[in-house]
Amino acid sequence: MFENLSDKLDKAFKIIKGKGRITEINIAESLKEVRKALIDADVSYSIAKEFCATVKEKALGREVLTAVEPGQLMVKIVHDELTALMGGQAQGINLNAGLSVVLIAGLQGSGKTTFSAKLANYVKTKKNKTVLLVAGDVYRPAAIDQLKVLGEQINVEVYSEDGSKDPVAIARNAVAYAKGKSIGCVIVDTAGRLAIDEQMMDEISRLKTALSPSETLFVVDSMTGQDAVNTAKAFNEKIDYDGVVLTKLDGDTRGGAALTIKHVVDKPIKFVGLGEKMEDLDVFHPERMANRILGMGDIVSLVEKAQAQFDQEQAKRITRKIKNNEFDFNDFLSQIAQIKKMGNIKDLMGMIPGMGKMLKDVDIDNDAFKSIEAMIGSMTPFERRNPAKIDTSRRKRIARGSGTTIDEVNRLMKQFDETKKMMKMMSGGKLNAMRNFRRR
Repeated sequence: MFENLSDKLDKAFKIIKGKGRITEINIAESLKEVRKALIDADVSYSIAKEFCATVKEKALGREVLTAVEPGQLMVKIVHDELTALMGGQAQGINLNAGLSVVLIAGLQGSGKTTFSAKLANYVKTKKNKTVLLVAGDVYRPAAIDQLKVLGEQINVEVYSEDGSKDPVAIARNAVAYAKGKSIGCVIVDTAGRLAIDEQMMDEISRLKTALSPSETLFVVDSMTGQDAVNTAKAFNEKIDYDGVVLTKLDGDTRGGAALTIKHVVDKPIKFVGLGEKMEDLDVFHPERMANRILGMGDIVSLVEKAQAQFDQEQAKRITRKIKNNEFDFNDFLSQIAQIKKMGNIKDLMGMIPGMGKMLKDVDIDNDAFKSIEAMIGSMTPFERRNPAKIDTSRRKRIARGSGTTIDEVNRLMKQFDETKKMMKMMSGGKLNAMRNFRRR
């Protein structure tokens, strides 16, 4: 995500020479490269030019501290302007205290149906509200079936009316049904088209008028670049939506849509889709995104992802087992499962400051744990509970059973022992000793 833009901006900042002050002379070439980087990222020329003019105005004449290079000061100024360009503050979703209705709009293929289910899962798990999904795409039976499958995955009811071709009536009936069931949030998935047309726009407008939703969200495929921005503008002029959702931001996107939609339509980006799983939906934080674009990482988001998968009772149980030297391969496997739930491994590593550049050309397979899981899966229940009892003959059998080599099994055993030692230290053993030593 944004790798190409990040690389080009990094090179642009290194161009600035000299110390003491940023001047017209030492900033000119750098800003030229910044503008080119933004245009290559599918930002329109006019916005890229305006962005660079603002950066130049704020940078010229700025005193540079002794310990700071001009390039580093430029990074700070560009970071602040990128954050402002993308909206400044995270917005999130606005839900009423009682029944909330959320209307989802967008072109066909933008990811509306998948997002509707992801949002339902988000509202259910993060906002603690009961949710009803409404299948309002009456023109594509496959969309209704898809929503039902996704609803079943997240244990959320899907309202549909077989044979009805009136999306407004379906949505009204769904809201009445939700009120009768005391459901807290109704999310209406609507029909899309392959291109903007008056029939679709009229239908969305009638739905918005009939439902008076607390939120109307426009879903757009971020991989379509400036087309996404133009579509966002056309929809906003017709239905005046409340916020934008960018899908497929984990794909091969140049980033132009994320950088400029807020500037063009003056509506915040509220959510971004970063994967196929129902949990792969994040509230959009402009400052964090600016951090990632400039290679600063995103520790806050990484911690939030970890906390989302954190099971307090399990953590207490694991801590007890570590202290009693009872941590085994069953526990090791459960820890791997929690890490995998957090998302794409390379994306997670990229959230650590400095790691993004180091991993740029490194191919990290998201199935990196597959061989480890296979080896543990080839162990007997006794071996999983008693790692110390796994001798050479058992290791050879585990290697044969998992399709790996004896060297890989030996490496796993070594990694397991090192993990145990580290976790033992972190759980209090050596740390408590150090604290006691300091008290003396």
